[in-house]
Amino acid sequence: MLSDALRIWIKHPLATLDANAAGGIVVQGTTIAELIPAGGQPAAPVDEVFDASQHVMLPGLINAHHHFYQTLTRAFPAALNKSLFSWLKSLYPVWAKLGEEMIEISTQVALAELLLSGCTTASDHHYLFPKGLENAIDIQMAQAAKLGVRVHLTRGSMSLGEDDGGLPPQTTVQTEDAILADSERLIQQYHQPQAGAMSRVALAPCSPFSVSEDLMKASAELAAKHDVRLHTHLAETHDETDFCIQMFGLRPVDYLEKVGWLTDRVWLAHGIHFNDAEIARLGAAGTGICHCPSSNMLLASGQCRTLELEAAGSPVGLGVDGSASNDGSNMIQEVRQAFLLQRLRYPASEVTHQKAINWATEGSARCLGRDDIGKLEVGKQADFGLYKLDELRFAGAGDPLAALVLCGAQQADQVMVAGQWRVTDGQINSLDLNDLIHRQKQLAQKLASL
Repeated sequence: MLSDALRIWIKHPLATLDANAAGGIVVQGTTIAELIPAGGQPAAPVDEVFDASQHVMLPGLINAHHHFYQTLTRAFPAALNKSLFSWLKSLYPVWAKLGEEMIEISTQVALAELLLSGCTTASDHHYLFPKGLENAIDIQMAQAAKLGVRVHLTRGSMSLGEDDGGLPPQTTVQTEDAILADSERLIQQYHQPQAGAMSRVALAPCSPFSVSEDLMKASAELAAKHDVRLHTHLAETHDETDFCIQMFGLRPVDYLEKVGWLTDRVWLAHGIHFNDAEIARLGAAGTGICHCPSSNMLLASGQCRTLELEAAGSPVGLGVDGSASNDGSNMIQEVRQAFLLQRLRYPASEVTHQKAINWATEGSARCLGRDDIGKLEVGKQADFGLYKLDELRFAGAGDPLAALVLCGAQQADQVMVAGQWRVTDGQINSLDLNDLIHRQKQLAQKLASL
């Protein structure tokens, strides 16, 4: 019972997002039991005290869009200095050769890097299921459970290969019947609808240029049947808009509406090239947008209109995107990237360090359809990242919270997920990072040589 659960006081943090927690937070079981004001004491005895006086405390960061497998193709020579479509064409044949061990290790690498950056919840968009890799999502679920990371894994899909006018090679596409059957299997096996869920499943056709209109509609119907969310890439580049017009006779948002996706069940990756009327329609529908600043800069795709989308009513979250277009999986770095990139579009007074952190916490939680994570509030899940400011980069910094973003924090010192410490003194518990790095290098070299 909760009354018997261990009570931990994370005491006197150096700074938090909420002044009501200046004296710390009491965790009981998996949730936040109390916020302690400055100078206050817990209302009931605690079992443990963690001295956080040298730590800035944030809600666990939430990564709303990623491709874990791409950690195997970082800085890939054949894909350098290319825009999205040519970049994809150079990498699809490589990714078509992925194997089970590659999915296992690339998932471990991505989740480990995210954890070390203070990320406690991660959504992955996996859409490659070549022959022999039909159980990719099962492998990812097992690795997430080992590391204790909260995940939203999306069952991606590609059904429109090069022979049918799409971008992917035929070896990477599946039949629509196979896609839908496996989608339903994964929902029934892994989706946890309850508050505090550690694993959830969403349906995620890769993009308008890699699946058919029928599959988009069928995925929406299946998601409604099982009350799960929908995800896809949309409006990332002008090439994509041109493709939609050529293929379907519609701009991306019009196409989204036609296939039944303009709803609050949906969150979209990138969402860069929307006009004013489309932003109003997305906002009215409550459709979420995951901003991926590093990827958008690397591929020269453009800038997401975050503040207009939020003002219209769309939740805006943050994602690192794939490690082949970032080329990392570091959420606290992504907060800084979003902060800096969005200041090129908006006034400094409107894009604050708090705003950027909010995109990576509450905003991403809303994109994922969750109200139990992303905030320091009683009853929310006990997911936290605690950061020290003892590196040279922080020397002389004034405001501790702002320093995380402005001075460029790289790594969390302590990370808690669902009341359990998963990172202690900057190290992931029960994980040999040196061995993992070695295996990752071997597999990346193997994949490149196939």
